[in-house]
Amino acid sequence: MRYALLVLLMVISPAWAEQAAPDFTLPNLNGDGQVSLQQYRGKVVYVDFWASWCGPCRKSLPLLNELRNELQAQGFEVLAINLDDDAGDGLRFLERYPVDYPTLHDNNGDTPQRYGVRGMPTSYLIDRQGQLVAVHEGFKPSDMEKIRKKILDQL
Repeated sequence: MRYALLVLLMVISPAWAEQAAPDFTLPNLNGDGQVSLQQYRGKVVYVDFWASWCGPCRKSLPLLNELRNELQAQGFEVLAINLDDDAGDGLRFLERYPVDYPTLHDNNGDTPQRYGVRGMPTSYLIDRQGQLVAVHEGFKPSDMEKIRKKILDQL
């Protein structure tokens, strides 16, 4: 499944304001166990959809890792959902761009469809009550300041 890179923007829509984030349970990319969004209730969660063929993901994953490590003690977590058809492609990507946060795998596309993902990467900020509060489509390093501010507003 291939998604075209969309225009970079941060969207906060009233339609998202009262909407619960769709729950999911997915296997870890390395095949070792499963993770569900529900187990992170009470934390601010940044759900990041990515793929090995996504150029901007080479920059976003390491920068999100730094932010996650900085804010984790305050109740922040990143859940990265890899959309490669072959999990091996995602694992090879992570060898070059390692992260400390959970990386999950959804090769059948159910989760991005439920979230309405239209391009790569696309991320969703979820508050401590499990409500969607922001969407970020695309990525460039200068986006980190806006992303960080939105996360801090929820912590």
